[in-house]
Amino acid sequence: MAFKFFDKLSQDFSEILNDKKEYNVVIEVDKEGNKKSFTAHSVVLRYRSRYFDKELENVTANKNHIKTIIKPNISTPLFEIILKYIYGGIVDIENSETKTIYELMVNANELELNELSRKLESNLIESKASWLKTHFSLVYHSIFDSNEFKDLKKFYNDIIVKYPNLIFESDDFTSLQETALISILKRDDLKVEEIKIWDYVIKWGIAQNPTLPARRYLEENETL
Repeated sequence: MAFKFFDKLSQDFSEILNDKKEYNVVIEVDKEGNKKSFTAHSVVLRYRSRYFDKELENVTANKNHIKTIIKPNISTPLFEIILKYIYGGIVDIENSETKTIYELMVNANELELNELSRKLESNLIESKASWLKTHFSLVYHSIFDSNEFKDLKKFYNDIIVKYPNLIFESDDFTSLQETALISILKRDDLKVEEIKIWDYVIKWGIAQNPTLPARRYLEENETL
């Protein structure tokens, strides 16, 4: 028989965050005006996050043996949540706004906290579907910056095959990532005529390279 004391373990590791004597890492987050520095411990960061493991290998320590990592793209409130997760394995999002949960998922993915990122992704799909649909453009364009978020990508592509104009007729269609466009074109249930699909693809391709010979083809078809 094995006795497991995970709650106590989580509590004790969370307390290490308050240890200002043995830390050897400083993490600066957020932009001017909201910038804040957090102290941490390399041994915890390295074993909890592949991202921090790689960063700490490349950062040079100062004369006091302290390494500094700068992450201006992560807000102070979100990093507080992330750091508590890294040390204690607990994230409380019960009273969080949906946009906060989404941004937390993106940040967790960037820091290669895969367990947390996937859990938040599932939460958004299962509990925040209406918000995801309302913020279609914001989320759809951002999730294809990563190789992750497979369930979210499927969630949105399932919508697109039924309502293709959501993406093909949107103002920012030509700025769509190549991986996103390919994922749509791979679907065999896309409710668009094949000739129209090719028109959309050519339009997208010209936007990526205005010197393409296909420009004349597209301009001629637009006048028909």
